[in-house]
Amino acid sequence: MAVSYMDFTSPAVQFTYDLSSNTFFKKDPQNYINTLSIHQLNTLGNVSLLDIYLSKGNVVEPHFHQNASELVYCISGGAIVSIVNPFTKQLLHFTIQPGQVANVPQGWWHYEMATMDNTHLLAIFDAPVPEFIGGSDLLRLTPASVLAYTYCLNEAKVKDALAPITETVVIGPPSDCKREQPPGFDANDSACAYPIGYNPGNGHMQRQAWGGPRQRPIIGNGWGYPPRPGC
Repeated sequence: MAVSYMDFTSPAVQFTYDLSSNTFFKKDPQNYINTLSIHQLNTLGNVSLLDIYLSKGNVVEPHFHQNASELVYCISGGAIVSIVNPFTKQLLHFTIQPGQVANVPQGWWHYEMATMDNTHLLAIFDAPVPEFIGGSDLLRLTPASVLAYTYCLNEAKVKDALAPITETVVIGPPSDCKREQPPGFDANDSACAYPIGYNPGNGHMQRQAWGGPRQRPIIGNGWGYPPRPGC
């Protein structure tokens, strides 16, 4: 829908924009997300998008968009789009290749994993600014005592398991992630690139010292994340 309040005779009217000027999140040169909303292009109307670049095994973390549906279009490479259907209580996986799409209804829990290097996805939203709530935020901001009590878990184990999650992940695994290789693991592959649904068993995940600056995301619902101390 066009912007009803836009004065198209105004000298401030905008019709074009370079997405590389607005990086939402950057993990490394191969894994980053650029965004376009009405804040960058004032004639955009009721639509927005994320321009997503991923290398094999990287995941746009489990999350939901509380204000918009999402259409994921594969430009290059390949990805698996996974969705939890809240009505059937099923976890669904959709493999997409160039020219194919997967649709995520508004508010549904989902995530995307690249199955190839140089994967390029376009996520299109039916809202002027897409809002985002990441699973990492739900896990790190909910007290371990509440999770343990609610689900009858060992609080100490919950606290220990979630302690490494100190900020919004957005694209995972984090760059400081190191896993022990499970039996039969291909040493030539990425140490964190497990396929959807794979269970590494008791493989212990270790976090190394963080290795460099990273774009800090500021998302549509106004949440900003401060840089790590000393960064």
